[in-house]
Amino acid sequence: MFLCDAYEEEKVADKGNDDDWRTVLRFHPKIAPVTVAVLPLMKKDGLAELAKEIQGELKEDYMTDYDQAGAIGKRYRRQDEIGTPFCVTVDYQSKEDGTVTLRYRDSMEQVRVPRSELASRIREEIRNYKRV
Repeated sequence: MFLCDAYEEEKVADKGNDDDWRTVLRFHPKIAPVTVAVLPLMKKDGLAELAKEIQGELKEDYMTDYDQAGAIGKRYRRQDEIGTPFCVTVDYQSKEDGTVTLRYRDSMEQVRVPRSELASRIREEIRNYKRV
């Protein structure tokens, strides 16, 4: 029943591509097999190492995944397909100011969050979760 209720295919407005669809499993974050995926923008320049550190911090509280293979958009789509409600992207700005990008599966909205507040922000988002 959970799978049937969560499964959705939706049309996505993508730069000039009118036939772009994404498959999403909209699991509630409390039952999602993976709660947070940590994705370095690039494998080089220390971003992968920083992303692994962040994953290590988050895995104490959440089921996590780490993915560095392929373009960031394709990684987001893979996480959408398995129902991961939150993705954390580590980029060059993360190294400069200690912030990361938190992406929401349901709305695809992205916000910058200080790394020090990430775990508590995710906890708050889960507490206030309302399906879109």
